[in-house]
Amino acid sequence: MKDASDYIKLNKATWNDKVDVHMASAFYDMEAFLQGKTTLNDIELMLLGDISGKKILHLQCHFGQDSLSLARMGAQVTGVDLSDKAIQRAQELAEKLNLKATFVCCDIYEAPTVIEEKFDIVFTSYGTIGWFPNLDQWAAVVAHFLKPNGQFVMADFHPVVWMYDNDFKTVFYDYFNVAPIVEAETGTYADREAPIENKTITWNHPISEILNALINSGLDIKRFNEYDYSPYNCFNQTEEFDPEGSGGKYRIQAFGNKIPMVYSILAIKK
Repeated sequence: MKDASDYIKLNKATWNDKVDVHMASAFYDMEAFLQGKTTLNDIELMLLGDISGKKILHLQCHFGQDSLSLARMGAQVTGVDLSDKAIQRAQELAEKLNLKATFVCCDIYEAPTVIEEKFDIVFTSYGTIGWFPNLDQWAAVVAHFLKPNGQFVMADFHPVVWMYDNDFKTVFYDYFNVAPIVEAETGTYADREAPIENKTITWNHPISEILNALINSGLDIKRFNEYDYSPYNCFNQTEEFDPEGSGGKYRIQAFGNKIPMVYSILAIKK
């Protein structure tokens, strides 16, 4: 097993390589976003509620679409990401759209040494938790930034999804956090044919590890939801599930509604 101590350097380089590919992809649909379409989903919007005038810290904001969608809803947003290229693009988008938002480049673990403010809401979503080796340290960062009675809102892909191989044929990975996962793949979820190579080090975290980390940091879990679909078509072997004609819900074709694909959390700082 390759030493995982260089995970920040390796993962940062990979995410820097992804930024422009993602911004040009149909997956992120930049044209629709620039014209005013929100990139937030019902799953997280239900937990966020009315955020007008609220100060929000968005952890792992990538190139800022969700952060700026929050700003369009009237929030005062600070976005944080490891990728300096993503932060640069986020700042450019904010200027282009004339939206007030602050973007900071740093490792999330180091954010308390860089950002001095406290926030009404800390928000993070989709594909975020697996980049951290230590969830107690991550949860401590979340708690650090929240005002008393502040809210933590999170939506992410369910750890059950990460157990399978890329084509969902076999259970390939451990559900539990037993070791770093070192991978090298080509393309990206937003453009599978993109001529980029992704070298990453990630960790699988079971639900119990996520919830207990938050509880141990003094957060009171108010709501935990699980969903049998993904709002993003970012996996292989998917089919669109459209019971109400609204679209935008995807399941693994072979599994239907038999596995959870997304979960969400609402927690309050005591």
